[in-house]
Amino acid sequence: MSAVSCFSEEQIEALARLLGECGTGSDISRTLDNCGLVDKSGQSTKWRRLEWVFLESQRQYQCANHVLNFIRSFLIPVRFTGRSDVFEMHRQELNVILAFSGIEYGSDGNFRQREVAKTLDGAERRVKTIQAKFRGRRIHPEVPKYCRAELLQDNYFHAVFEATKGLAQRIRDMSGVQADGAALVDRVFSIDRPLLVLNSLRTETERSEHKGFAMLLKGCFGAARNPLAHEPKILWEGEDDAADYLSLISLLHRKLDDCVPTGLGDTK
Repeated sequence: MSAVSCFSEEQIEALARLLGECGTGSDISRTLDNCGLVDKSGQSTKWRRLEWVFLESQRQYQCANHVLNFIRSFLIPVRFTGRSDVFEMHRQELNVILAFSGIEYGSDGNFRQREVAKTLDGAERRVKTIQAKFRGRRIHPEVPKYCRAELLQDNYFHAVFEATKGLAQRIRDMSGVQADGAALVDRVFSIDRPLLVLNSLRTETERSEHKGFAMLLKGCFGAARNPLAHEPKILWEGEDDAADYLSLISLLHRKLDDCVPTGLGDTK
């Protein structure tokens, strides 16, 4: 990362107080040593030690890079193995502070540039995560299988894009049909000679359910995948739509779990 402008004294204090709660005094000393930062504060309180070191580092180097290097080393994700909820809580609190400098700490342990937040409300809105929006929702394992990297980077735009591609790929794998989008759905879930069926198709109710499922699949490709492939990323709504689209894709995967092959027709 190129030289990052110094944080304000208020940001430094907020960072020091937060990080002081994220580890022991020994953890802090060890990380300071690993980062080449010297604590000559004479303080015993963890956050006051960090505040002095951070301010001195910025005075000496005229940038915030050494502060960010400490954060990256101190809040490294592997330290929170088995405690991902604790890591995520600290990360969100950290990002509220960093948002005022246009910086975000990703769940993969890397910093990224973001638009500078102007207000506290704006900063707090920035750090809402897709995981929080999924709270209470049971997401099918096939969803993160295709978009795990994008979710780890909080890249919701491409997470939805990859998840819809993954949905189409699963239908191809189950049916053997090498098509895409609406053409794939029409071929595989034809009501007359379907290759996969959701039920026995013996009653009008079952046939309606089967057709409705096919329409949902086509609607998902049309509403989520196709616009994402052609519209500039900046015009996309973001997290709110992502949570709902990924929940829809999860539902469709669960329905695919119940589908069985018919053996009808060829796979050309």
